[in-house]
Amino acid sequence: MQEAVEPVKEAVADSLQSPTSLKDLIVSMEALTLEDVVDKVVSGTLSALASIVLAVLVFYVGRWLIKKLERIIHKIFERKNVDASLASFLGSMFSIVAMFILIITVIGILGINTSSFIALFASAGVAIGMALSGTLQNFAGGVLVLLLKPYKVGDYIEAQGQSGTVKAITLFSTVLSTVDNKNIILPNGAMSTGIINNYSKESLRRVDQVFGVAYGEDYDNVKQVISEILDADPRVLKEPAYFIGLNSMEASSINIVVRMWVKSEDYWGVYFDTNEKVYKTFAQKGIEIPFPQLDVHMK
Repeated sequence: MQEAVEPVKEAVADSLQSPTSLKDLIVSMEALTLEDVVDKVVSGTLSALASIVLAVLVFYVGRWLIKKLERIIHKIFERKNVDASLASFLGSMFSIVAMFILIITVIGILGINTSSFIALFASAGVAIGMALSGTLQNFAGGVLVLLLKPYKVGDYIEAQGQSGTVKAITLFSTVLSTVDNKNIILPNGAMSTGIINNYSKESLRRVDQVFGVAYGEDYDNVKQVISEILDADPRVLKEPAYFIGLNSMEASSINIVVRMWVKSEDYWGVYFDTNEKVYKTFAQKGIEIPFPQLDVHMK
């Protein structure tokens, strides 16, 4: 027991011998009069009240300025015809960042050390970023998609091995609606870095088709028949003009390529209708459509 008390005695003795010891503090307090104590309390209270009033004033003025800037930014987005989802996202991001800066400023006015708060938020941000790295990648990809606009809602695109009409674009994913009415959700991280084939980006598309005829058929006659079919379809544009040419001579057929320009929305209609018309017209005109065959010569 004696051994345990000795260190405490030594510590008290050291504190009493130190220039900034408890003994000096007690002596200095004994030297203060009641008037001095009241004066210090009042001055400290007034200083604290002044800091609180200033902090409250800065907070309300700062919040008013933030709302004012939000309205100005919103009007700028409207004038620039910025996408509504992108404008909403950027406006929310500005509000969050501005309020964070304002709160840190108010805390500093109150005399609280803000470095610890900033370090805490930074540490939390790093931890959250590591835990949600994939989600943040999709978030960044969504921002890029909204900014760069490689596609928009209503476009027919092909990406990540999937194709369909863009149904919705969110900050984290893109929703495609396929021709058989299935919804496919693609992460925006991959969409912002991968290859995207946007079939709706341009107003015109070229339809490429190949028709095979048997050897011995009159090429000029076949070309004339196809031209009549294309001229009769008002969806096939006259400018740029369509092209008909002998593409290749295969083992069983002579292949004739047809390239015609149409409006993007008419692509599939023209494609299927032309196939049907060529098949029926060739049969009416007696033009043979060959099938794979092999000639064997016996000696």
